[in-house]
Amino acid sequence: MPEAIIKLENIEKSYFMGNQAIPVLKGISLEIFRNEYVALMGPSGSGKSTLMNILGCLDSPTGGKYILNGKDVSKMPDDDLAEVRNTEIGFVFQQFNLLPRLTAAENVALPLIYAGVNKKERHERALEALKKVGLETRSHHKSNELSGGQIQRVAIARALVNNPSLLLADEPTGNLDTKTSVEVMEIFGQIQAAGNTVVLVTHEEDIAKYARRVVRLRDGLIETDKTRESAAVMH
Repeated sequence: MPEAIIKLENIEKSYFMGNQAIPVLKGISLEIFRNEYVALMGPSGSGKSTLMNILGCLDSPTGGKYILNGKDVSKMPDDDLAEVRNTEIGFVFQQFNLLPRLTAAENVALPLIYAGVNKKERHERALEALKKVGLETRSHHKSNELSGGQIQRVAIARALVNNPSLLLADEPTGNLDTKTSVEVMEIFGQIQAAGNTVVLVTHEEDIAKYARRVVRLRDGLIETDKTRESAAVMH
């Protein structure tokens, strides 16, 4: 039996406006196993972004339990959560969040600075991560010298550089054209094939097809959770 890397037990999240609690997640229980490729889908207001923030330890639930890689992170103080985010999770966002003055390699190495890795090792690991996304020849280029698809690849390499146990991608192709989206999704497929766990948030059906399992949310609850026999065919 594969090991559950994510275990959510009855996760609830409410936001408060004045004295009034507005429930967004109303009891989500979910297990995601090591090396799975899961898409979270749902209409606007379904709670998928809130769930993504909780999975990424960017927010804490109001109720329920979240076990990530054997650690209960649901009640952790912020400092400990920051440590978990740095070591366990790689993030890829729709906005690429690269620093324009830095080269691709320097952008990729940023998380390693926070982890206290020395300069030589930072550079080596950044080049290795860029190689995984097919950009080792562009390591010295700044983001204004790269295409949108290349910039997103740099962001993926940055997410991988710490060897996280979980890669979270939030609408990673939202700013890309169709051809580039396909290229980026193929990279996620390769990353998952290499042994990583990938969780993708998207509202686009054709992007969700790349995942092996699709969890659909509606009104703060899981509506369906289906595994398909095979993901979208890579070209």
